[in-house]
Amino acid sequence: MFAIKNLFVLVLSCLISSTAFSQASTPKDDTLSLDKSTIENQFEYILNTSGNFKGTNGQAYEAVKLKTFLALKSHTLDSLKTVHKNLVETQAVVKTQEIEISNLKANLDKTKLNLESTNTEKNNMALFGLQMSKANYNVLMWSIIGGLLALLLLFIFKFKNSNTITKKANADLIEIEEKFDEHRKTALEREQKVRRQLQDEINKQKKG
Repeated sequence: MFAIKNLFVLVLSCLISSTAFSQASTPKDDTLSLDKSTIENQFEYILNTSGNFKGTNGQAYEAVKLKTFLALKSHTLDSLKTVHKNLVETQAVVKTQEIEISNLKANLDKTKLNLESTNTEKNNMALFGLQMSKANYNVLMWSIIGGLLALLLLFIFKFKNSNTITKKANADLIEIEEKFDEHRKTALEREQKVRRQLQDEINKQKKG
C-alpha cells in the first residue's frame, strides 16, 4: 500500500510539472540535466526521462524515480533559499546606498552654504590659508560641487538599479512560491483521488 502510494505521488508530481511548463518556450540550453541546469530544464529532464503507463482506469501516467523526484525537490528548495539570500543581500546594499546618498546630500548642502558665504566676501578669497583669485576660487568650488553632484547621481542610479533588482527578486520569489504551493496542493488532491480509487478497487475485489 505504501509503495503504491509513493508511486502515485511521483506520477502526479510529474503530471503537475508537465502542466506547469507545457506552455513555456523550449529552453535555449540544449543540454538537459538534473544537476547542472536551471529548474525549468530539470523539469524538462524529468519529463523526458520518465516512463509511462496506463492505470486501471485507462488514464495515462508518467512514472518518475523517487531518487530523481527528491533531487528535484532539493534543488527547488535550494533555489528558494538562494532567492531569499540574494533578496537579503540586495536589501542590505540598498540600505547602505541610502545612507551614502544621505551623506552626499548633506555634504552638498554644506558645500553650497560655504560657497554662498564665500561669495559674500568678495575681497577675501582665501582657502586653507592660501590667497587666490576669484576666478580660480570659483572654478575650484564648482569643480567640487560638480564632483559631488556626479557622485550623487551615480549613487542614485545604483540605488534605482538595486531597487529594480529587489523588485525582480521579490517577483521571482513570489512566482516560485506560488508554483510550489500550487504543485503541492494539486499533488495532494490527486493523491487523495487516487487513494479513493484504489480503496474502491480493493472494496470491489473483497466483495467479488
